Amino acid sequence: MTSPAWKPRVVALDLDGTVVRWIDGVGQASKHISPTVVAAIRAAYDAGAAVVLCSGRSALGMINAAELLGLPDEGDRIWLVVGNGSTVMTWPPLEAVHETTFDARAVVSTILEQHPEALVAVQERGIGYRLSGLFPPGELVGEMRVVPLDEILDQPVDRVIVRDPGASVDDFVRVAEGLGLHDIEYVVGFTAWMDIAAAGVTKASGLAYVCQELGVEAADVLAIGDGRNDVEMLQWAGRGVAMGNALPEAIAAADAVTETCEDDGVAVELRRWFQRF
Repeated sequence: MTSPAWKPRVVALDLDGTVVRWIDGVGQASKHISPTVVAAIRAAYDAGAAVVLCSGRSALGMINAAELLGLPDEGDRIWLVVGNGSTVMTWPPLEAVHETTFDARAVVSTILEQHPEALVAVQERGIGYRLSGLFPPGELVGEMRVVPLDEILDQPVDRVIVRDPGASVDDFVRVAEGLGLHDIEYVVGFTAWMDIAAAGVTKASGLAYVCQELGVEAADVLAIGDGRNDVEMLQWAGRGVAMGNALPEAIAAADAVTETCEDDGVAVELRRWFQRF
């Protein structure tokens, strides 16, 4: 149990469904963040905590969120754990400081045998994506370059996304459970969307790298999230907090549960440790 005298030195935040609300019925994240949440994150930042954004988003998508939060101050830089931990970056300027790549051809081939209509994408850092076909509007940001599948996977990648708009999330959970591959990490999102990375790569591994660079122990980290891709991070942090709207897997991994994203749960948690006055 966390002591009342404890104060986080690092605040690790998932974005979509945690800091950023989902748009009802659309399956896309809002382009706005609650002013209450912005103010609470700002209070943590002003108090000296390192605010680390940890998301499945691409670097461009994370920069968009950082700008909405007004972070960082001029002359400062913030850490970004991008693509569920596959790349660790700092911004501004956008710079990759740690990356883990893998050969994705075998796992993508296995998934496409079961979902031949699925779309495949890899990030072009700071630009957009190379993809086999266009994803539903609003799901990816940046420049989209449709190319043959062989061109997408012709070299090691940090992360690959497989998305089947015609399938359900339960379909993809079943596919993931049946993969039986031990040299990759995979996580299914809130739709028929699967992120795949090298074995051992999670938000927790990316956050651990950041903390090592900062000289901070896991015990001094507060992490907040809501999805399957947050489970390892919530378990690793000294205090892992699940959103009230989190999936059962995230809630089970957490030390505590805050309010929902709609009810500014991030602000509720941060106010326990950081007060502006």
